[in-house]
Amino acid sequence: MRTQITGKHIDIGQALQGHVKTALEAVLDKYARRPTDAQVVFSKSGHEFVCESVVHMSTGMNVAATGRAGEIYAAFDACTEKMEKQMRRYKRRLKDHHAARSTPIASEGASSYILAPEDGGEEPETLQPVIVAETETRLPSLSVGEAVMQMELAGAPALVFRNEKGGALNVVYRRDDGNVGWIDPAP
Repeated sequence: MRTQITGKHIDIGQALQGHVKTALEAVLDKYARRPTDAQVVFSKSGHEFVCESVVHMSTGMNVAATGRAGEIYAAFDACTEKMEKQMRRYKRRLKDHHAARSTPIASEGASSYILAPEDGGEEPETLQPVIVAETETRLPSLSVGEAVMQMELAGAPALVFRNEKGGALNVVYRRDDGNVGWIDPAP
């Protein structure tokens, strides 16, 4: 597994890198089969350190977590603890995911845009929003259960995906009441 450990405006020493690799491999060996790569990014926000990690599995699933603490090692440990909790919840499905799916998750390209917020109280001159950034993203082809698992593992509030049954674009999202909503357009 390839592990990329970086710091935003902070130095990451060899001891921390060794600790990250050892702890991450221990969690992934316990709960996941065949992770391909992981990115761990450390940054400082005010008085606390922030650790963000994303692990890509060979099947196309991603697991993401974030941890915050006053010390950099504690921030990583909090992040790893959250990731381990997410993976423990889906342990059986993560291990069985490869057996049920013989090929990696198919995905197609799509554009993703970041829009500028509207100015306060004034009526806009045009109804066209201002595009701040444009990036390329991937839309996976998943079952609804896999989409919910991917959304929760990635810590995302919503996930747009192509439903394997029928091929239509679908959305799963976290509702305010804690349940998961699913939007499946009529054919």
